[in-house]
Amino acid sequence: MKLNHKKLISSAALTIILSLGFNTTFAQSVVTDKAVLAKLRAAVEAKPDSIKVHQAYIKAVGTEKPELEKQYTLWTKKYPKSAMVPYALGKAYENEEDPKAKPWLLKTVAIDPKFAEAWSGLSIDAERWGEFSAGRDYMAKAAAAAPSNPSYAFYHASSFSNIDETKYRTLSMEVAKRFPDHERGAQALYWLGVRSKNVEDKMKYFELLHKSYAPEKFNWSASGMTSYYDLLLREQPEKALKLAEEMANNPKAEKQWINLTAQAKLINEAKNLVALKKGAEALALLGQIKLPRYFGFNRMLPILKAEASALDGKPDAAYDSLIVAFSKNPGVKLKSVINTYGTRLGKDAAQVDADIWKRLDAIARLATPFTLKRYLTPGNTSITDYKGKVVLLTYWFPGCGPCRGEFPHFENVVKKFKGQDLSYVGINIVSSQNDYVIPFMKASGYSFTPLEDVKDRDKGNMDNRGAAPVNFLLDREGRVIFSDFRTDGDNEDELELMISTLLARKK
Repeated sequence: MKLNHKKLISSAALTIILSLGFNTTFAQSVVTDKAVLAKLRAAVEAKPDSIKVHQAYIKAVGTEKPELEKQYTLWTKKYPKSAMVPYALGKAYENEEDPKAKPWLLKTVAIDPKFAEAWSGLSIDAERWGEFSAGRDYMAKAAAAAPSNPSYAFYHASSFSNIDETKYRTLSMEVAKRFPDHERGAQALYWLGVRSKNVEDKMKYFELLHKSYAPEKFNWSASGMTSYYDLLLREQPEKALKLAEEMANNPKAEKQWINLTAQAKLINEAKNLVALKKGAEALALLGQIKLPRYFGFNRMLPILKAEASALDGKPDAAYDSLIVAFSKNPGVKLKSVINTYGTRLGKDAAQVDADIWKRLDAIARLATPFTLKRYLTPGNTSITDYKGKVVLLTYWFPGCGPCRGEFPHFENVVKKFKGQDLSYVGINIVSSQNDYVIPFMKASGYSFTPLEDVKDRDKGNMDNRGAAPVNFLLDREGRVIFSDFRTDGDNEDELELMISTLLARKK
């Protein structure tokens, strides 16, 4: 979040204020010198269509001051044909994720329907209100008003990612084709690769990104090569090694590629040893692998290690290691492999589940209590109110893009458990955005219960460390069982498995 640090500015600072174009996302600086404020007002009135003078004035007064809106109300009447007057204030509020942005941005486009920046601001703000359809319409108008702007074209395409996959793909490919020399073109292909639901499509888009946008020139392509490498490690490890070597030999590539080359070599060698049934040697190499935490291949690593351990004549150790891995990062494939090893050891499904719960019980801890204010109904809710229910709890705030990106996937999973003992809770960590919350819930139709966080409360073992989204799953006894997971289009089945695991156990 953006913090406002206030300080006083003397008239000696006026020259600096007027000579610089201020970005309103920076800290506010409150001016108390009436002469300075008068000169700043005069500068606006001399050039009402200049964003620079508006930014200086807004910065000096401070967006939290009620007199600022009073002044801009007067100016909109005095300069009825100037779209910049309402836009300057609307943009200042929008940058601060302030609910007061919307009416000023609407005034802007009413004066000038071709004001693309204002339509874009309205689109971003609409997301915070949960008005996703309106947000798409606003961004479409921004793209139409400025057809040569790659950012508006990109965000217009992206707005369809969760509602119309065909349209999303078509528009994103148009962005990549229309803007071959711009980062947004590379970004369009990157997100097509990341968001595609099957391996073939992912491969296709990452290969096109690699071919069309040189990684040494485009940051989004460089990021995409990391995702491509991770995918190749899982599907075609030999090709992953070639990509890593190519990137490592590029003088402009990040230094991480030297390590990723070494990791790919280890993985290829270990897989070859497994194929040769040399379990102990393979296990020694697999133990050296250290990939970035967010890599999807990390979910395959415990399975490879277990296979090597079993080849080394240690099926019990393989089974136990998989259960430990499941307790940290549950997965459908992992659960299937655990069942397979369990069968080899003479265990039925019930015994396997009992072994998993033995591990989960050992690491489970009673969730740190909380009592927080409800938004949708009067009063407070305490964690004890959820006793006997499984709880999916997420920390969020209306201005959090990743939170809004995760909600549709949460919703897809939660709907599958309708009528069962599952509660879905969202704790808003930014109280300054309270005005967004109730409209967001009503407009979006999301089913979670919103609660307001309390500053500086002891969060204990459910600490989000000031970040969002951060997610937890609690069992019927109010214990934290799973945490620090993310859900997207690739792994909704993992969240479904976690919830099913907790619901299936009744005490």
